[in-house]
Amino acid sequence: MELELINTNLRRYTFQSPKIKKWVEENSKGKCLNLFAGKTKLNIDEIRNDIDDVALKDFQMDALDFVKYAIKNKMCFDTIILDPPYAYRKAMEMYNGNYTSKFKQIADLVPQILKTDGIVISFGYHSTFLGKKRKTILKKLCVFAHGGAQHCTIGIMEEVRHSSTNNNTNHEGGDDE
Repeated sequence: MELELINTNLRRYTFQSPKIKKWVEENSKGKCLNLFAGKTKLNIDEIRNDIDDVALKDFQMDALDFVKYAIKNKMCFDTIILDPPYAYRKAMEMYNGNYTSKFKQIADLVPQILKTDGIVISFGYHSTFLGKKRKTILKKLCVFAHGGAQHCTIGIMEEVRHSSTNNNTNHEGGDDE
């Protein structure tokens, strides 16, 4: 597991920080799903989803509904980027009072839309590991230090390992017991 520390200014949207944007672009591979896309376009091959009216998006769906849609339509990605609002207050501010999807339900389904050895990159103020029960291996952890009294942003890159006999099966829930 690789550990990194990057100093950067805090911005309203995560990828407005040039250093965070660069980190996610360098760690993404292939066809990417940016599930909570926001306003900043990444320089990667991405499908963008966001429920916010002002976001730059290809789809405007609740994140959980989009994952279910992707499963139903047999969509598969090499990388999935999870950058949800980090707290209830932030969700209410950023999404005009619309509370966003339940992260655990999304995390339980995400492996079904990842290609073999696909990666999940997630962001938050605390760890958001998918965990062993979802067949992930932690590859990188990056702390983005904003300085002063600001919370650090944590970026996590995990690789999902599917069984060699059945790539798109339901996996047990995460490690949140």
